[in-house]
Amino acid sequence: MLEQYDLGNLMVLDIETVPQYATHDEVPEHLQELWAAKSQYQRKDETPEAFYGRASIWAEFGKIVCISVGIFLNGKKTGLRVKSFAGHEEKELLQDFSKMLSSQPPSIILCAHNGKEFDFPYICRRMLINGVPFPPHLQIAGKKPWEINHLDTMELWKFGDYKNYTSLNLLTAIFNIPTSKDDIDGSQVGHVYWVEDDLPRICTYCQKDVIATAQLIRRYRGEALIAEDCITIVG
Repeated sequence: MLEQYDLGNLMVLDIETVPQYATHDEVPEHLQELWAAKSQYQRKDETPEAFYGRASIWAEFGKIVCISVGIFLNGKKTGLRVKSFAGHEEKELLQDFSKMLSSQPPSIILCAHNGKEFDFPYICRRMLINGVPFPPHLQIAGKKPWEINHLDTMELWKFGDYKNYTSLNLLTAIFNIPTSKDDIDGSQVGHVYWVEDDLPRICTYCQKDVIATAQLIRRYRGEALIAEDCITIVG
């Protein structure tokens, strides 16, 4: 499948998010109350304080620290060029990402794993909160579903079955794609950021997810994986 798409017109992306504050005690009191209410269903019997490490999954209580993107390169052998937008100042990160995306053709298609449920709406919500204008590629209000140039590798795997979630880790395993989970996983990103202060490690993890998603697209198309020496990380 996906044979109808020109790989050169796809942009693969992934985001990494963390809680807005290092600890629950640092959260302003009025937001602590709202956090308790927002997380009540998910945390069940766990206290809001103990559950705060999961705050990164909600755009209202988390922030983006890295967005990595990948572009397919045409040539004798297909290549991939990967670049990250990362930093402690979320607004600057989002502005840089928005500027880059706005410079791309309007027809370019954004692709992410679980992007329609997480990455795309999370980016839009954090842009709105930070007062960053949406690039045309994220302007979806008023558009019909078939007018939105977004692809989701998890949605494609469902083939119309909406009952479950399939992780990128599982799909890379069954398609024999080198895994991005050889260092940290998503549940550890907040700790690596707030405790270890190691943003470069998070960027590397994010880039590996972009590469894995790009490789999954190749598998979906029945094509060989991109050779490691054809993958370039741009500083």
